[in-house]
Formats: sequence, structure tokens, C-alpha cells
Amino acid sequence: MSIDEKKLSDFFTNLDEWLVKTRRKLHQYPEVGWTEYFTTYLIVESLKEIDEDFTLYIGKDALVSEERMGVPSNEVLTKAEERARSLGVPEKLMEKMEGGHTGVVAQLDTGKPGPHVAFRFDIDALPILESEADSHGPTAKAFRSCNEGEMHACAHDGHATIGLGLARFISEVKDQLSGKITLLFQPAEEGSRGALSMVEKGWLDEIDYFMSGHIGVKPMEIGYVAATCAGFLATTKINASFSGKSAHAGIAPQEGKNALLAAASATVHLHGITRHSSGGTRINVGKIEAGRGRNIIADRGYLELETRGDTTELNQFMVEEGKRILNSTASLFNVDVKVDIVGEGIGADCDSYWIEKVKDVCKNKGGITHVIPEVRINGSEDATYMIRRVQQNGGKATYMIFGTPLAAGHHHPQFDYDERVLTVGVETFGRMLLNLQEGE
Repeated sequence: MSIDEKKLSDFFTNLDEWLVKTRRKLHQYPEVGWTEYFTTYLIVESLKEIDEDFTLYIGKDALVSEERMGVPSNEVLTKAEERARSLGVPEKLMEKMEGGHTGVVAQLDTGKPGPHVAFRFDIDALPILESEADSHGPTAKAFRSCNEGEMHACAHDGHATIGLGLARFISEVKDQLSGKITLLFQPAEEGSRGALSMVEKGWLDEIDYFMSGHIGVKPMEIGYVAATCAGFLATTKINASFSGKSAHAGIAPQEGKNALLAAASATVHLHGITRHSSGGTRINVGKIEAGRGRNIIADRGYLELETRGDTTELNQFMVEEGKRILNSTASLFNVDVKVDIVGEGIGADCDSYWIEKVKDVCKNKGGITHVIPEVRINGSEDATYMIRRVQQNGGKATYMIFGTPLAAGHHHPQFDYDERVLTVGVETFGRMLLNLQEGE
């Protein structure tokens, strides 16, 4: 496709300031999975402003409600909805999202024969108290989280910004595009809870090319792009609730059934699950709550844990062993346990097609200085559901990494990145979109 290279480079360069401003706005208002009401509103308003030719599918129209995983309690959702209304989210939009139906899909149909290309951007934050240290960039530059206890500590604010930047690029060159383009702004990636609900809505069923990606993961210089990823671990997210019986710890301890001891014992034994010889496995108990007071035999205990495996089969081995230990420990302490699966992700492989393609199209173009064939992440990502669905229908899919120095690791209270990476992400996706218009 013949597009003036200077005009192309100038567009991406001139986008820098807008991208930084957008990212910082999103960063100030982080919302955890299925409560991204204000985030969805900001994305919707931005898309409307960018181009009226985008058809928007919001909340309940963007996903299958029954396929959502790990939806928060009504109490949590109601509180988040009240906060969104106080921030000015219109009631008409809230009606589309109420009950934890967040996210938006934007489509542009050129009306001309051509490929259907899809991009996915996650939008949720984490339940982390953001650092107030002067050394922390968002604090020093006055865009720290306004929602105490919630933080964009995994770059999803940047991912959503890249998606909106790509929408601006699409609007700029739409007269030269053919086929159809779908932008998926997905809720609840953390905990692998949101992608499946969009997949089952059918958005990925007729896709020829699919791209997603992540800022950071491993520290790299600005301008480095990985064309593909390997090492997606299958994962399961589990909540375990132990129910016992309260009693006075001094007068009648024998009458109690100690759910705290059950939860604590289960935590130790879960981390002792024998690993499998067929590949890598993981388990982590990330949260434990129990008890009501020092002189009370605890009648409740609660765990949040996850398993992972190199393959779905290896992960399932860890899940079954975990369930066995949870149930056995409950029996040992004569308490009950309820085990809930609240999130699940599958393994997937990127198509090797992208390695030379990204290198040929993007290397030494604008801010893209190096294209790495592959990065192994050894983590989980529910975009794998989308990758797998596209491949099952004959399409080609990849997941890229956009390099940046990192102030601290992902999921850390001082996590931050070099904002120049935003332009690199938009430019990579934009140049790939133009190239794919030309066919094989």
C-alpha cells in the first residue's frame, strides 16, 4: 500500500503528547475487573470523538454475561457503580453496564473486500495500594491513583491507550483501508476472567489476523518489539471458603471447629504439592483471611489461590491435587469447605508467520529499532482464548511485547514504564495493519 513514509512518521510523532495525556487520565481512575465503568466511559467517549464511523458495542452488547468469571459481589458492584455515577458516567451508559458488564468493542467496516483484522486491549487494574513515594513517577507527576487500593500496576492503562491511539490511526488512513477492523477493549484480564465472555460472543469467529500485546513483562530498551511470545501457562483461579464453629477459646475450646487452622494448614500443604515430571507447574496462595478475635475459635477461613502449568493437562493436575488437599484438610479439622473456580486461562502458541512479517514491516521504522523473534514470558494471559479461537478458524494470531525500562516489577506499588512505549505500540500495530491490507 502506497502511503508517504514521512506523513506516516509525522503522524506517530505528533501522537506522543495525546497518548501520554490519555494514559495519565486512565491511570488516575483504575478499576478492577468487572467494575471498569468509568474506564469504559472514557474509552467510549474517546472513540466517539475520534471517528463516528466506528460502530460501538458496549457492556452487555459486547460479551456473553454467563461466560464471565469471578464477577464481584453485588455489594462491590453497587459501590463501583455509585462511584462511576459520581464521576459523571451517564445513566444511559450505566444501564448497558450495570451488574458488572463492562468493556467495549469498536468495529469499522470499510465496505470494501479485504481481511478482517482484530486487536485486543485489556483495561482492568489491580487491587494494589499505589506508592506515594516521590520517586514514583505517577506520584511525582501528579497522576497517582484517585481510587485508593486500586492501581494500574500492570500497564493496562497503556494498553487501552494504545488501542485508542490505533483508533486514531485507523481514522487517519481509513480511506486507504479495506475489509473490516475490530478493536476489543476487554475487561477483567487479571485473574483470566474476561476474554472468554467476548470470545463466546463471536467476535473472533471470522478473523483473518489477530494481534494483542503487553508493555514490559521483561525490562528492555524503548524501541524493542517482540513479534511473538512463548510460555503462556494454563491457569486456574480458586477461592476456598472454610466454615467451622465459633466457641470461647478459654471456656469451651472443645466446642469449636477451627476454620482458621484449616485455612492455614491448607496453605502450607498446597505449596507442598509434588511437581510433575512432564513440565513446569506453579501454585500460589495469594490471600488468606480468617478469624474474628483473639479469644474466639474461628468459624471461617478464606483462601484465594491459583495454579499454573505449561499445558492445560499439567495445570489440571495441580487443580485436582489442590482440590484434594482443600477437602482433606477440611475433613482433618472437622469443618466444611466450598471450592469455587473464579477464573481460568488456557495455553496457546503464536503463529511463526509473524516473526519475519513484523521484522520486515517494522524494524528501523520510526521508533521501532529492534524486532525480537520471540520472548518467553512464563506467565498467563486470557488473550489465549482469542488466539486459539482465531487459529481454529484458520486465522493467524500473535501476542507481542513492547519493550521499556521498568521502575519496578509488574504488580508492584511502584510499577511504572517509559511512556514513549505507547507510540511504539501504536506504530507497530498501525504499520502491521497497513501491510496486511496487501494480502499474502
